[in-house]
Amino acid sequence: MNRRAFVGSTAVSLSRVMGANDRVRVGLIGCGGRGRYVARYMREVPGVEFVACADVHQPSADAAREWAGPAAKAFQDFRRLLEMPDVDAVMVSTPDHWHSIATILACQAGKDVYAEKPLAHNVREGRAMVTAARRYNRIVQVGTQHRSAPHYAEVARIIQGGALGRVHFVRVWNYSNILPNGIGRAPDSAPPPGLDWDMYCGPAPLRPYNVKRFKVTFRNFWDYAGGTITDFGTHRFDTVHQIMGVDRPLKVAASGGRFELNDAGEMPDILQATFEYPGFVMSYESSNISAHGLGGRTPGMQYYHAVGPEDRPHGEAFYGTNGALFCDRIGFEIYPDNEKIARRHENSKDAVPEHTRKFIESVRSRKPSNADVEIGHRATLIGHLGNIALKTGVKLEWDAEGEQFTNSAEANRLLGREPRAKWKLV
Repeated sequence: MNRRAFVGSTAVSLSRVMGANDRVRVGLIGCGGRGRYVARYMREVPGVEFVACADVHQPSADAAREWAGPAAKAFQDFRRLLEMPDVDAVMVSTPDHWHSIATILACQAGKDVYAEKPLAHNVREGRAMVTAARRYNRIVQVGTQHRSAPHYAEVARIIQGGALGRVHFVRVWNYSNILPNGIGRAPDSAPPPGLDWDMYCGPAPLRPYNVKRFKVTFRNFWDYAGGTITDFGTHRFDTVHQIMGVDRPLKVAASGGRFELNDAGEMPDILQATFEYPGFVMSYESSNISAHGLGGRTPGMQYYHAVGPEDRPHGEAFYGTNGALFCDRIGFEIYPDNEKIARRHENSKDAVPEHTRKFIESVRSRKPSNADVEIGHRATLIGHLGNIALKTGVKLEWDAEGEQFTNSAEANRLLGREPRAKWKLV
């Protein structure tokens, strides 16, 4: 699509004034499992209709069209979806390396965007997405649904109100065990029927087709993603920013490697990163070879993705001078150190339904989302900083305002990448 076509489409979209009861017509870009899962909740919001679907794998686009309804259209090239004047908003649930281009082109076309996390493949792409949202006056919300969870809002009130005391240490963890085979291995082969492999690679290098680089295992490759720390970690970094009221780290250092996994993947199976913020330190841990995470359970409580009798494989822990607060996607607990705070626990639910509702509310009201693209960018870049620290082996000093490191030219080169020429938007 050329720029003139985008400008014309933008004018059409901006000419429509949203009212509280207007229908919001949505296009789904990326029709895999996560995209259709979140889209299902978005469609439950009154007045929402999915009118088009796009996926580089045509059978996936066709299957999503059947779900959306007989009047919906299906495309292999999402740019054709963006040409539709009756599409008000899009949901971008592609692999990570496509988030920036799809979002930027959607903003240019006058569409609002719900972008899945992590926001972008690298720091520079994320900043370009923020710039596009502001330039074209678009609502761009990131799929960090912790922001819409009532129990996390309560945790923020507890900590910001001082009940936990002064918090100077925060721990974040993501644990799983994919041994003995990890993601396995597969030989390079011809792409399956209906897959535009060149389009799938997009801004990334054009590699031979391999099934491990496609679908659910793509995040194990640097070409397309950043591994566990940018996948699951992004949610939790956003939560730390929300609760601590600080979103600009000062320094980062990391250690890790591939100690056990012998599969097709490229990511570390153990990663530990330390981030220094004003007033506190955050430690991040990921493991793909041991699933226990943090121990300790409260009778009757439920825990996100727990598989054993005592494990807590994902979560955040805030250590205050009056006690500790542990939380995850579906609840929190307080463990007192003294009488200044009481023992407490509370369960909640995954906030995806509420998060999609808030996006539609923002589309209609034109008020910024609670998970605005700038907020999502600042959460996502934390994982990127951790990966860069691991690759360089240097304790890096971060200039949050300029979004660059002050002590490593090598690290600054890793803040972005040179895309293939035909996809050079960032």
